Amino acid sequence: MEPVSDIHRRVTDSVAFHGADSGAPVVFVHGSMDRQAAFARTIRHLPDIRSIVYDRRGYARSVEVPPPYTVAANAADLVEVIEAIGVRVRAVGHSFGGVTVLAAASRRPELFEAIAVYESPMSWQEWWPAGTGGSAAVASANDPGAAAEIFLKRFIGDERWERLPQRAKDARRREGLALVHELSDARREPAYDVSDIRVPVVSAVGSRAGEHVKRAARLIAEACSPMPVIELDGAWHNAPSSSPEAFANLVVRRLLTLDW
Repeated sequence: MEPVSDIHRRVTDSVAFHGADSGAPVVFVHGSMDRQAAFARTIRHLPDIRSIVYDRRGYARSVEVPPPYTVAANAADLVEVIEAIGVRVRAVGHSFGGVTVLAAASRRPELFEAIAVYESPMSWQEWWPAGTGGSAAVASANDPGAAAEIFLKRFIGDERWERLPQRAKDARRREGLALVHELSDARREPAYDVSDIRVPVVSAVGSRAGEHVKRAARLIAEACSPMPVIELDGAWHNAPSSSPEAFANLVVRRLLTLDW
């Protein structure tokens, strides 16, 4: 049997296809402490779309992919996924996944038809607050397992965390190394320059987002988008799973209409 440490050493090993067998592909990129399954409910509303998902390095089926867990490494992984697909794609990034998509598009614009980002943080900006879930995780970087627990509790609540089986808790704590490294890296320097984005962009945000998140969405839209920010009424940060129909129709399908 293949040693566990040698399983899924590249993120391309985790790629999965859903929906239509042909047509313009849409690649979905998940956020921190998340996985490709975060888009499952959204994809159910897109049966006519060729949807492609994967687990970013350090998470779920890609947990064995080694460091570095940086913006640049994640962008390079996305480029590898797209090159394996073999055609230009439209890409959707949620949270840190949006940072990944924008960074990849700034480096390799020829691979993208258009991109959409939902609540993509700009944590390198001086105005980004210190009290976010990501900031709390970075503050616990000396104990990545604790950082992962703190981060998840911030989003799912203590009660839901406590209901998780011990095996699931251990697996999520293991992902803390990727969490603290990628979030720390995104705070050290700008992950991309908005002036380098040369593909159409959909910038979206939930109405329940904090003002700093909405500010980031506006900056992206003003610099990169042919349209204003799309705001999903009543949506939280986890809109791909909690508001999947709205996310599919107002973000993903809007992405498919963009053409510069």
